[in-house]
Amino acid sequence: MNTVIDPGVRIGHIHLKVSDLERSLAFYHGVLAFEITQRMGSQAAFLSAGGYHHHIALNTWESAGGSAPVPGTTGLYHVAILYPTRRALAGVLKKLMDAGILLDGASDHGVSEALYLHDPDNNGLELYWDRPKDQWPTTPDGKLAMFSHRLDLENLLGEL
Repeated sequence: MNTVIDPGVRIGHIHLKVSDLERSLAFYHGVLAFEITQRMGSQAAFLSAGGYHHHIALNTWESAGGSAPVPGTTGLYHVAILYPTRRALAGVLKKLMDAGILLDGASDHGVSEALYLHDPDNNGLELYWDRPKDQWPTTPDGKLAMFSHRLDLENLLGEL
């Protein structure tokens, strides 16, 4: 029996319960610019990047008008959305700033640079790009040595 997961396995998509579909579409489609690939009336929508069937599904089936989980409960911490380049990450940072959306934080992890925020239903989001693997920080014996340093947002915006 193989005890190691196949290295080709990927996380395919997320499906979020939201309280207001139009408000969520204004964020995921309007600000983050995901393409709407399908709608199911006023109850659900599917969004993608690059023509995939969907990366994000939003629905109000069990949550219309609902409130976000209170602190101290279990559930989703954040969804991480991977951008292909540092320039693409800078572009989404500019869109967030233009829309008046505040960040919760921004970090350089050595392996990646990340922006942290919450969507309109208080779901945590990490928007990030990965550095090339040969640039990842390592210990003298070759093990991964990630860290969390403050990300210089002005420097990131310099990519534009």
